[in-house]
Amino acid sequence: MENPVRMQPLVSLIIPNRNGAATLARCLQAALASHYPRFEVIVVDDASADDSVAVIRRYPCRLVRLECHGGAAQARNVGAAHARGEILFFTDADCLLEKHALARAADTLARTGPGAVVGGTYTRAPADRRFFSRFQSVFIHYCETRSTSPDYLATHALAIRAAYFRRCGGFREDFLPILEDVEFSHRLRRQGQRLVMNPAILARHVFNYSAAHSLRNAFRKSMYWTLYSLRQRDLLADSGTASLGLKANVVAYAASLSLLALALFTGEPLWAAAAAAALGLNLYANRGLLAAFHRARGLPFALAAGLYYLLVYPLPVGAGATAGLLRYPRRTGPRRAR
Repeated sequence: MENPVRMQPLVSLIIPNRNGAATLARCLQAALASHYPRFEVIVVDDASADDSVAVIRRYPCRLVRLECHGGAAQARNVGAAHARGEILFFTDADCLLEKHALARAADTLARTGPGAVVGGTYTRAPADRRFFSRFQSVFIHYCETRSTSPDYLATHALAIRAAYFRRCGGFREDFLPILEDVEFSHRLRRQGQRLVMNPAILARHVFNYSAAHSLRNAFRKSMYWTLYSLRQRDLLADSGTASLGLKANVVAYAASLSLLALALFTGEPLWAAAAAAALGLNLYANRGLLAAFHRARGLPFALAAGLYYLLVYPLPVGAGATAGLLRYPRRTGPRRAR
C-alpha cells in the first residue's frame, strides 16, 4: 500500500530576502516547524549586504544567491525556477508562518480545483507588541479577509500550482515596487484563474513599527497604489487595503477640515453641522474595521486605533495619493522593482 505521506504533493516554500538578517532566523524556524509532511524551503538572497547568508546557512534549507540586487519579484521567480514542488508557496523574510499554513494551502488548492490560486493573510496579532504594529496587522487582516474572492492575493502567503506559475510567466520584474503581487493577481484573474482567500492560512508579521514607520509605509503604499490605479483606470475600486473605506476616510477627513475651517471663518454653524455629518458618514463607512479593532484587543485598543485611523492616518495616505497623481503624467513606462 502506498505511503499516505507520499501521496501529499511536495510544497516548495519560497522566501525572497534582502538584508533581512534581523528576522530571518525566526522566519526559518517557523517555516521548518510546519506540520505539513512534504515541503522544501528555498531562500533566495537578493545580494544582501548584511549577515543574511550566514543566518540562512544555519538552517536545512536551499540557498540561492543573486549577485546583483534585482528586487523581490526577480527573487521569487528565481526561487520558483529552482523549486521541485508541485505547489509553490510564497512568503516573506519578515513573516512567521503558522504551523498549519502549508497544509491548509495544499488542502484548499485540492478542494478548489485546477483553476484557483490560494492566499492567506496576517494574524491579527503581530510578532511584536508595538501599538503601530498591532494597528497594521489588524488593518491588513481585516482588509484582506473581507471577501473569500478577493481582488488580489498578497505574497506574504500565496500558493499556486508550479506548472501554472511557469506557464503564466511569474511575477513581473519591471514593475512598480511592492505591487507585483497585485499585478500578478489581476493578470491571473484575466486569464481565468480564480483567486481564493482562506483566512486560516496565517503568517505572523514582524513589523516593529514606530509612528514614523507607520506613516512612511502609508505614504509609500498610497503613492504606488495611486500610480497603479491610474494606469488601470480603477482608482475607485474596492481592492484589499486600498479599500473604499480607506478612500472614504481620506475624503471625509479633507472635507471635515474644510467645513470646519469655513465654520470658523464665517461663524455659520451649518458648516460645523456638515462637518459632523461627514464624520458620521465616515464612521459608518468604516464600521467594519473599527469593529475589527475592538475584536482584536478590546475597547482601549479600539479607541486608540480608531482615533489614529480617523485623525492621523488620512494625512500620509492623502499625501501619498497626491504624490502619485503628480508623478503619474511623468511616468511613461514601468519602473524596475527595488
